[in-house]
Amino acid sequence: MKSASVRAFTLIEILVVVAIIGLLAGLLFTNTDKIFSQSQEVVARVFVRDSFKTALVRYKIDLGSYPTTAEGLGALLAAPANAADRWHGPYAEVTGSQIPPDPWGEPYQYRNPGTHNKDTYDLFSKGPDKTEGTADDIGNW
Repeated sequence: MKSASVRAFTLIEILVVVAIIGLLAGLLFTNTDKIFSQSQEVVARVFVRDSFKTALVRYKIDLGSYPTTAEGLGALLAAPANAADRWHGPYAEVTGSQIPPDPWGEPYQYRNPGTHNKDTYDLFSKGPDKTEGTADDIGNW
């Protein structure tokens, strides 16, 4: 009586499958970092181009101009000393009493008049390298 042949995976087949799984896991972890950094850039872009645009326009309507560079974005949360009678804020909704930092933990930069937008303001993040004036800056220009 012959015994039935037993089918099993060979060592080579198992090693090939493990190698393929390893390659796929490596690709997944490599691309996860890219996806995460892109989402941080999207958050900063939405902040500088959309979130505070309305608040700054409302401020300008009430006070006649955008906050100065010295007043900064804090003027959206608390009345400047020279304009308390016309200020109808707070103009921005934030958690706590301060403007949140950018996704890299740095404060957003604000200038009025702007260097890029000469007639209005510049609002920007210094980007992932945390250095102003580099190619990765994310601004409203």
